[in-house]
Amino acid sequence: MVLKITQLAKRYDPGAMDVLKAVSLEMAAGETLALTGESGSGKSTLLHLVAGLDRVSGGSIEVDGADITRYSDAQSAEMRRRVVGLIFQQFNLIPSLTVESNIAFHARLAQRHDPEWAAHLSHTIGLEDHLDKYPEALSGGQQQRVAIARALAARPKLLLADEPTGNLDETTADAVLKLMLESAAEAGTALLMVTHSPRQAGRMQRCLTLSHGVVQASGAPP
Repeated sequence: MVLKITQLAKRYDPGAMDVLKAVSLEMAAGETLALTGESGSGKSTLLHLVAGLDRVSGGSIEVDGADITRYSDAQSAEMRRRVVGLIFQQFNLIPSLTVESNIAFHARLAQRHDPEWAAHLSHTIGLEDHLDKYPEALSGGQQQRVAIARALAARPKLLLADEPTGNLDETTADAVLKLMLESAAEAGTALLMVTHSPRQAGRMQRCLTLSHGVVQASGAPP
């Protein structure tokens, strides 16, 4: 299993309601899973915990066989460099770097930069004519493609995406998700994606719904 979550709980204040309550799920290599639910249901919190950006209140999270709840901040940062890729609505591109350098950035940090793979991603995701441009010269859809290529360039075992197409129009969103799924499949990367869109969730192999921090349904998307 690339990801195994067992009885996960999260609360932010003593005595307060749990944001997440006894959540359990597993993901295998190359699997895609949509995480849906209303705002405030705990979806983004779950991604942040899996990414090691926040601390759990109970339960365990295993990423690539290691219990990351025991990790120090430095170990969590190393995991994000080498094992986990992140894609958010805010593209978080480095404005002083070209598209080509942005794509290579995390792979270089992970000491896993492969120019041929980066070039293949750039071609597959439709960026080969924009490699010498800077982020400010790109449309929102193009910037999100750069963020996706950057996350995949290091060949992460697990890709976490929080509403990755939320700022895009429907046509662009469909195209970007298609490219993301194809590239992740080619890299053998498991994809856990938060989305409010039934249309986007329907493209994934499985769908899990959170409501008030509890798993309400899991299975194939409708």
